[in-house]
Amino acid sequence: MSKPRSLPVGLIGYGAIGRVVAESIAAEADITLVGVLLRAGSARDVPATLPVAGDAAALLALRPRVVVEAAGHTGLHAHAEALLRGGVDLLVASVGALADAALESRLRAAADAGGGRVLIPAGALGGLDALGAARHAGLDSVEYTGRKAPRAWIGTKAESLIDLGAVTEPAVFFEGTAREAALAFPQNANVVAAVALAGLGFEQTRVRLMVDPTEACNQHSVLARGPFGEMSSHVVARVLPANPKTSMLAPYSLVRGLRNLVDVIAV
Repeated sequence: MSKPRSLPVGLIGYGAIGRVVAESIAAEADITLVGVLLRAGSARDVPATLPVAGDAAALLALRPRVVVEAAGHTGLHAHAEALLRGGVDLLVASVGALADAALESRLRAAADAGGGRVLIPAGALGGLDALGAARHAGLDSVEYTGRKAPRAWIGTKAESLIDLGAVTEPAVFFEGTAREAALAFPQNANVVAAVALAGLGFEQTRVRLMVDPTEACNQHSVLARGPFGEMSSHVVARVLPANPKTSMLAPYSLVRGLRNLVDVIAV
């Protein structure tokens, strides 16, 4: 009889997303959280039994096979290259950071050197698998529309583009490329980077961002057309109670990504 699969996992960040991932891993018999990488002084909420690393080298010393990034764009910039060069796979929540062409190039080089891979989850989106298939069949256009309540845009560039407190009906405040959206809204638009990477790329993926005072949930819509036909997906996602900028599906998409690494039948 073969031994059951076991996956040692590292984690970067222990905020709203990281805590959900950690709690979910604790319920999985064949996935083990071996440690979390945090900035100095930010380990207050971490369980005493969970080892805390101060840098990528210390996390690698705990021997994870895959590391989940849940620390925002700065965390990816700070630690991703070292981890990939260390040979571990990196499951990324802050996909939008890859809109920085220089960072993407460095991560590709680090992955080639060390053997690790950058794994992109679907996040709160539906239909990325179909969009990826359509890319091979032929794509003419891909459009993404994101709609969130005013409070989800507080503390972002949206405040300089529209008066969030005065909005009384759904309003578009940004239209541009996926690269522009991902870099301008790092806390809100990581999903547009996933759409771009699955489909036509950052420059050819069109993005529309909206504020909607009538909606408490985050809405994500993708429309793609090409020789394959036409596809659309629409997700209405409740938000994480600890962070209205983040859809509840986002951390569980990371958990699904981990399960796909250990399940004999992965979907």
